[in-house]
Amino acid sequence: MAKSTAGFRCAECGWQTPKWTGRCGECQAWGTVEETAVPRLVRAGIRAAGYGGTSTAGGSGARLGGGPVSTAAMPIGKVDAAAARARPTGLDELDRVLGGGLVPGVVLLLAGEPGVGKSTLLLEAGALAAAQGPVLYITGEESAAQVRLRADRIGAVHENLYLAAETDLDAVITHISSVSPRMLIIDSVQTIAAADVDGVPGGITQVREVAAALTAAAKDRAMATILVGHVTKDGSVAGPRTLEHLVDVVLHFEGDRHSRLRMVRAVKNRYGPTDEVGCFDLGEYGLIGLADPSGLFLSRHREPVPGTCVTVTLEGRRPLLAEVQALVGASILEVPRRATSGLDAARVGMVLAVLQRRAEVKLGKQDVYVATVGGVRLTEPSVDLAVALALASSTANLPVPPGVIAIGEVGLAGEVRNVAGVPRRITEAARMGYRRAIVPPGSAGMTGGDGVEVVEVEDIREALAAALRG
Repeated sequence: MAKSTAGFRCAECGWQTPKWTGRCGECQAWGTVEETAVPRLVRAGIRAAGYGGTSTAGGSGARLGGGPVSTAAMPIGKVDAAAARARPTGLDELDRVLGGGLVPGVVLLLAGEPGVGKSTLLLEAGALAAAQGPVLYITGEESAAQVRLRADRIGAVHENLYLAAETDLDAVITHISSVSPRMLIIDSVQTIAAADVDGVPGGITQVREVAAALTAAAKDRAMATILVGHVTKDGSVAGPRTLEHLVDVVLHFEGDRHSRLRMVRAVKNRYGPTDEVGCFDLGEYGLIGLADPSGLFLSRHREPVPGTCVTVTLEGRRPLLAEVQALVGASILEVPRRATSGLDAARVGMVLAVLQRRAEVKLGKQDVYVATVGGVRLTEPSVDLAVALALASSTANLPVPPGVIAIGEVGLAGEVRNVAGVPRRITEAARMGYRRAIVPPGSAGMTGGDGVEVVEVEDIREALAAALRG
């Protein structure tokens, strides 16, 4: 006999406790312990399973006899793997991140900030996938007419693309049974509610129940299912952490609302890589895949301008050229300003300190502004050297010569440290027409002879001499 008792569970890690606490005893997170129903097995002569107990002699009802199985076990070599092969969505950049496309029965969670373009992306993907079979698009945030207007604008109308505005889980299941879709899109999972489950839509209990039911339907019908998820103010997926464990793929859709560039990253992928990134250009008529986005992050100058330096960053396995711009000027304030855009402010502050102490670049009474071009965000340590050269170039009013790139991490002792993927970075720079690379020591032997002059530098002083005087 099974009965439920009131208990409490951590929404982040699943830790359970009979009493409420403000802080989780396992992951130490605050405010994540909420009341839930904890099932408890009570049998005469049997200890609760999972607590080290075993059944007593003669205890009838224990789960020792087993039960029916769905399919018989077979040697792994005889298992048909054709059913798990990915099917392309029609969006090349999305397929790149997924590892070739969507596997039948996959459950995918797409998360992103409001207004970044999640619905537009999935509407385009649904219209393209509808050419291969029925696609069901469930919208819980907009009316069907609003979605139709967007579909007309971006050209995502197809006779096999079915649309329904629903917020009830039972109604969604009925639509699935009626349409029998090849792909299901739920926009968004936080708006769907189960009538027989306590809690408000978007709450932990509701999201867990809705996601579990949709996952069961996806696996039973071999139906690719995409769930749109909201994010919190710190960028993580809203709702219980078990939601990310429950699905097969977790994608993050990123982009600055003031920029047209959008990127899709895989955080979790059971069927493909997690080090790929897809790039899109968001315009008036929808999303366009960018197979070669490097040109977006470079500015065009008739003559070399002081305070600019080009680097090569790795987004997943894809090398991208990006330009760092710096402006240094005398401050009229008692405390000089330090402003950054598209870069980690802490790392820029560290580079400033290294330049002032190790290279004797006077920046103490100067206002400093450092930014990237095209709205790209550079968080890799490999951009440190380009930041340092741009700052020194602006301070000395000497431009970095055209055709020069800088790659390397700068340490607090002023040394230039090696970074991963130098050959790929230099090959991409050569393809874009750059002919001189300032790199950490030991990098020259890793290059493949792309016609690029490789200049190795040990420390920041050598880098400044190579870039501004060489």
